[in-house]
Amino acid sequence: MLELTLDRGKDRPLIDQLTQAIAERIDQRRLLPGVRLPSIRHLAGMAGVSKFTVIEAYDRLVAQGYLISRPASGFFVAGQRPALDLSEAADQREQAIDPIWIMRQALTVDGRMQKPGCGWLPQSWMNEEQLRRALRQLAGTAQSQLLEYGQPLGYAPLRQQLSRRLAAIDIPTEPGMIMLTDSGTQAIDLVHRYLLQPGDTVLVDDPCYFNFLANLRCHRVEVVGVPRRPDGPDLDRMTQLATQYRPKLYLTNAALHNPTGGLLSPAAAHRLLQLAEAHDFLIIEDDIFLDFQEHPGPRLASLDQLRRVIYLGSFSKTLSAAIRCGFIAAQPDRLAALTDLKLATSFGNNDASAQLVHRLLVDGSYRKHVETIRRRLRQAMAQCQRRLEACGFTPWLQPGEGMFLWMRLPEEYVSAGHDSAALAKAALQHDIVLAPGDVFSVSRSCAGFMRFNVAQSSNLRLFEILQRQLTRN
Repeated sequence: MLELTLDRGKDRPLIDQLTQAIAERIDQRRLLPGVRLPSIRHLAGMAGVSKFTVIEAYDRLVAQGYLISRPASGFFVAGQRPALDLSEAADQREQAIDPIWIMRQALTVDGRMQKPGCGWLPQSWMNEEQLRRALRQLAGTAQSQLLEYGQPLGYAPLRQQLSRRLAAIDIPTEPGMIMLTDSGTQAIDLVHRYLLQPGDTVLVDDPCYFNFLANLRCHRVEVVGVPRRPDGPDLDRMTQLATQYRPKLYLTNAALHNPTGGLLSPAAAHRLLQLAEAHDFLIIEDDIFLDFQEHPGPRLASLDQLRRVIYLGSFSKTLSAAIRCGFIAAQPDRLAALTDLKLATSFGNNDASAQLVHRLLVDGSYRKHVETIRRRLRQAMAQCQRRLEACGFTPWLQPGEGMFLWMRLPEEYVSAGHDSAALAKAALQHDIVLAPGDVFSVSRSCAGFMRFNVAQSSNLRLFEILQRQLTRN
């Protein structure tokens, strides 16, 4: 139950690693209430640390409510787990790669701050006047239901329109197989609530979207990273991990992967679905970047016909972050359970947002808007990559579409003992929010990488600061 591997090569003290490792096993219910932990001498031998390190770790866990101490008997897992705390780590480097801390910085409203590390388009790229016009039209329509909770699955005309859009990429749905949510994030959380129990294992890409990690932390599960390759997950490694851990599900952006921008190849997609069948796990396909692709390729949900895949989408990235509207497409039995869960946790729907999105979809303005976004992203991608390469960065792959560049730090900077967390910390002193590689990595193996949002990286001051920091060190 306490197979511990502490990393002496990390800057983080062994006492912190040991304390966190035991706390995580209790959170994941791999150590249940009442279980007696190894003696101080025994654990010191197992972990290869001093007895004083174990004593301090146990004392911290008692203070945090994880353990209770019984004189002459030892240390036991407490009967009640402490309240969930997602606050950022106290250590400054750990802050720089903590998902919640990064989100707090990116969401700070401060006109001075540049945010090349965030995951959304600039306000100037959005068609605010189009939204205002649609809102006025909606408010002036007598048939608009602006005072009701809405039906359980959400606004029916929008679900009908979504069914047509999904049919265009060969995902077989009807309106009754689609449930609207208040965002893509809510969709992910609902599916996690539906499928997961504390202690379950979830596979994610390594690296992956950092809010996947933050949300899974809320559900107290064990997260296992699968190394990401340009054409998809490392399937040989996934086979080993699936055999070892028997995961409940695999969570991914199959297309326009976040943070790398990669695409899942058809061969990898077929083999991945075979693995899911053989090892009996489900796949959550988060496809919020669909409209950034001019010619979308096959989705897992299309190849699988929604048998083992639950498909998620959202309009926050392309339309407005303030008008929250996402959706889940799934088999009817799963969708019925998810609908009950949504009603239990939020009761109604944001019908006003749903009606607004529907209006923009059917009047043709949304299509023209995303065509403009795709054109601007292509231009920004080429420009940003040239400027980053001039600073010494190199691309992990050539994404072609989307808004993210996954860039490798200059070799001389890394050789000097620095990493992307240090660079992000230094940039923050200049009001620049960056996204260091390890914030996306379960294994913390991406310290030599940085994700850049090309749409948020047009200010030349960003590259001046990067060049100055890289050459100073």
